[in-house]
Amino acid sequence: MSERVFHRFVAMGDSFTEGVGDPDPTGTHEYRGWADRVAEVLATRADDFGFANLGVRGKLLRQVIDEQLADTLAMRPDLVTVYAGANDLIRPQVDIDALVEEYDAMIAELAASGATVVLWTGADTHGGGIFGALRGRFAIYNELVREVAERRGCLLVDYWRMRDYRDARLWEFDRMHMSTAGHVRMAIEVLDVIGVRHAVTPVDLGPAPVLTPAEERAVKRRWRRDFAFPWVMRRVRGISTGDGRPPKYPDLTVPVMAPRD
Repeated sequence: MSERVFHRFVAMGDSFTEGVGDPDPTGTHEYRGWADRVAEVLATRADDFGFANLGVRGKLLRQVIDEQLADTLAMRPDLVTVYAGANDLIRPQVDIDALVEEYDAMIAELAASGATVVLWTGADTHGGGIFGALRGRFAIYNELVREVAERRGCLLVDYWRMRDYRDARLWEFDRMHMSTAGHVRMAIEVLDVIGVRHAVTPVDLGPAPVLTPAEERAVKRRWRRDFAFPWVMRRVRGISTGDGRPPKYPDLTVPVMAPRD
């Protein structure tokens, strides 16, 4: 069987799609990310390839629908990736059933366009602290997303079951965004799920560092001071880091090729 060739790829979502945590070595944008890395591979398969990355950090599902869905459909993509809903789940209160109803309606429109649509479950927020307490929410949401993917005929990246993300080195210090190694790992997963051959290889991280109890406590204190407290204060004030920020690739374009890792 011949390999599928995609000509128009649109990536929708929030900071996960924008690529936060993976600095752009070309200096074209602040971040590169898994979607741009996938686009770089797809661009080598088609002379007429175009890529749009509409992801903006901090976006809620309703904002993704209102600000990205119509533009995505207007570009008539043959490949769409959608990651949305995680920012809703970490809010103090959320109606998960209502959230997934909105999500399903969006996916139905995308699937009806004829594009190959790729969805994600949320990552496993195992452990303690703020995110560990949300694990039940994510588990329920993920099961409903799996049902949406099955019902709408979409491809699924089951982030929840990717156990290598238990390695803290695949995450940035904030514990919310993937590191460069995490984005590379995700690009590999997406390319495998859509059935595109590639030569992308995981970042060799070597042996995991061993911290003393005192060092672990120091890291936790710094995390609370530098990330957790400012994050909570932004939520209280209703401020998002994505407010007023445009997508980095709002229209179909050829991705800027970064140096090989």
